[in-house]
Amino acid sequence: MGQHKRRYIEAQDAQRRATLLAEIQAHNVDVFCWCNRCGHNATISSSRLAAELGPTFPVPDIGSRMRCSGCGSKDVAARPDWPSLGQVTRHDSPVSK
Repeated sequence: MGQHKRRYIEAQDAQRRATLLAEIQAHNVDVFCWCNRCGHNATISSSRLAAELGPTFPVPDIGSRMRCSGCGSKDVAARPDWPSLGQVTRHDSPVSK
C-alpha cells in the first residue's frame, strides 16, 4: 500500500469514535448484545445501561461488562439495536415496457 493511501486511512480512522449510550438513548435505540461462544443474544434498554454505566459510556465497550446468561462466558459483543429496514422482497430490477 502506498504511503499516501496509508496516511489517508490512518487519518480517517483517527476521526472515528464509538457511539455513546446518550446518543442512542436520544433516538430510543436499545443495545443488542450477543455471546461469541454460544450465540445467545439479548436486547437491553439503553436507558437502563445509561443509568448504570453513565451516558458517556461507549456502546462497543458494554460487552466487556457483560456475562452471558446462557453459558456464563464473558466473550460478549454489543452494538446499537438499530431498527430493521424490513424484509427485502424483490432483488431484480423492474421490467421496463
